[in-house]
Amino acid sequence: MDRPRPEEYQPPLRLWSHLWRLFLMLLISAAVWLPSSEQEAKISDWWWVLDLVLGLGCFVLVFFRRRHPLAIAVVIGALGAVSGTAGGPAVLAAVSLATRRRWREIAIIGSINFAAAQFYSTVTASTSDPAWLILVANAIATGAMLGWGMYIGSRRELIWTLRNRAERAEEEQELRVAQSRSNERARIAREMHDVLAHRISQISMHAGALAYREDLSAEQMRASAGLIRDRAHEALTDLRDVLGVLRDDTGERRSAPQPTYADLTCLIEEAQESGMRVELEDLVDPSGPAVPDAAGRTVYRIVQEGMTNARKHAPGALLTIRITGTPDDGIDVQLRNPLGFGPTHTPGAGLGLVGLTERAELRGGLLESGLDGSTFVLHGWIPWGT
Repeated sequence: MDRPRPEEYQPPLRLWSHLWRLFLMLLISAAVWLPSSEQEAKISDWWWVLDLVLGLGCFVLVFFRRRHPLAIAVVIGALGAVSGTAGGPAVLAAVSLATRRRWREIAIIGSINFAAAQFYSTVTASTSDPAWLILVANAIATGAMLGWGMYIGSRRELIWTLRNRAERAEEEQELRVAQSRSNERARIAREMHDVLAHRISQISMHAGALAYREDLSAEQMRASAGLIRDRAHEALTDLRDVLGVLRDDTGERRSAPQPTYADLTCLIEEAQESGMRVELEDLVDPSGPAVPDAAGRTVYRIVQEGMTNARKHAPGALLTIRITGTPDDGIDVQLRNPLGFGPTHTPGAGLGLVGLTERAELRGGLLESGLDGSTFVLHGWIPWGT
């Protein structure tokens, strides 16, 4: 992260901030001017008056130090050469400038303040004070003043940086939580669509057969009604499983295990028992490594959605499913069925293939669908994974 500008980490000045700074300036000015006031009067009758006037002006000018820090610090520091009462404002302006921690500015204001203090001390000092003592005292005072300012600036910048990092961490955490919620909603939406659309399409197909066939016996009618009831119960159970994710505060899904590649056979047999024409060509070597659960679940959902679409849009047509795969080449699944005649009577939002595409991409695979002459083709590739 780039270093912040001094204006960003300087704290705002409130009434109490101004008051204690004013009190300190008065103490420093008094400590500098009072011992020298008699010597000023001896040198000139008007010097002490000029000292007070310039000092008062510096007290006013120092309140604008944050607008023009270098210019005001230079002016007040230079006036300190002839005004002892300007000592307090000069210290505050120099310390404030040093908090910016810019070496060029610190060198300029340090030189001016040291030269002004040395001139004022030399002129107003008594004859008993050695020159080397005045020089050392002014050098120590100037260094301490600038060092204190740089320490304050460093501390302010550190606090600002820590606060900024904490705020950014909170914002990033909120973004991660929002993204996690969005991903979870999308996952639940895919699960609800993949599971319920398959069950409801079965119910719709059997109910449609009851509506159009007039040659069914009472026994056949009862069997079809019982089948519709069983499929409705299964759909309700699946719905409870999915909604359980939303109601479980622990985030643990308390439902039946998710389908895997081994459950494909049961899915095909169930569809065939319901009257759907399905042919499965499974070329995955059963003696080789088992298909990982995550990849197998995605293949299962692709086949399930393909069967749902075929049942809705091409009822009675033959659906052929061909699956090949190895750990090196991944799993390739292809579903083909002739186009149906006329519009479907089963409602749909067209989100099944969208959700499947998202599911495949999340696994690092791809999903394509389109027409091959008069045949609808659903083709997916899923990496084998681990």
